Amino acid sequence: MATDGERRRQLAEAATDYVLDHGLIELSLRPLAAALGTSDRMLLYHFDGKDDLVAAVLHTSNERSIAHLRSLPAAPSVREAVLVLWRASSDGGQLERCQRLYVEAAALGLFGREPWAGVVRDANRAWLQALADWLVSAGCSAELAPRAANLLDAALMGLHLDLPLERGTDALDGSVVDLAGAVAAIAGQGSA
Repeated sequence: MATDGERRRQLAEAATDYVLDHGLIELSLRPLAAALGTSDRMLLYHFDGKDDLVAAVLHTSNERSIAHLRSLPAAPSVREAVLVLWRASSDGGQLERCQRLYVEAAALGLFGREPWAGVVRDANRAWLQALADWLVSAGCSAELAPRAANLLDAALMGLHLDLPLERGTDALDGSVVDLAGAVAAIAGQGSA
């Protein structure tokens, strides 16, 4: 029999799957609970309200993003690392879905709405550290990696906002190539 902590983690994982499919903005506990095979009362037993559940979902999604980033094949250069990351985050798979959820939560957090604002801040720190580490593995110096990671993250978020409207266009593809050059230049691996 699962402990309360194990059951909370199982519910957070399943709720994350649900939210990745259905979105966060209009999340309602009853349909979520029904989809998970439990009741909204049981969700509230394991989570201190809807905000706590949403925070757990966002943490879980961010953990998945970081795990996916760390599982990407090693890139021989920073420029190639950016291109590999873009392909992984725009192929309709797990990383793209987690990034879209992050964008949704960040939009709500932008207005200071909790738990989104606090969770997004925490997610940013963890994601940027993982991104910097990944750029270091592609040859970026540890000193320049945070700066390169900041630019890469900010630009990718903007590109993700355009992705549903511009998928596969020359302009979007060109922007990704330009971004790869700019991040490589920051890393000292060429000019922008």
